[in-house]
Amino acid sequence: MPHERPDYPAELVERAARIRLACFDVDGTLTDGRLWFDEDGRESKAFNVLDGQGLVQLRKAGVTVAFVTARNSLVAANRARELGAEPHVDVRDKVACVEEIRSRLGLAREEVAFMGDDLPDLTVLRIAGLAVAPASVHHWIRDQVHWVTPSRGGEGAARELCDLILHAQGRVAALLEDREG
Repeated sequence: MPHERPDYPAELVERAARIRLACFDVDGTLTDGRLWFDEDGRESKAFNVLDGQGLVQLRKAGVTVAFVTARNSLVAANRARELGAEPHVDVRDKVACVEEIRSRLGLAREEVAFMGDDLPDLTVLRIAGLAVAPASVHHWIRDQVHWVTPSRGGEGAARELCDLILHAQGRVAALLEDREG
């Protein structure tokens, strides 16, 4: 059964085809942005399993995946490790963090995607080769990115970015291939 291909703009596909590093803000991007604390101050977050599967598929396709969050979140660090992504928590300067990862991997800025949703992400979105935001992005940021996903943060937005990159890099057919056949 053939898969339906989203009608992505050509410039967006061109940008996504170059991506070798995909970085994600956490709160409002990989989650719905709500912060949950119990009576002892312990944090919890809800992550979407669709996003997780997309991140795993990106990694399997050779794209490095990193979580980059200003919050000192053990929950986010554990989720990143579970998915095989690099955890970068308690980040004071997101640009410096992403630039360090990019430099370590020997990549150009054009090979870096960043997904974020609010003012703390703006400077790093401006330097990314592919800047993406979820549908729930703050309106000040909306016009600063290359693409806004149809889905909201924590509701499959990250998966949509992963799918775009996988599509642009010609990886979808292999993912859908019947390997048991």
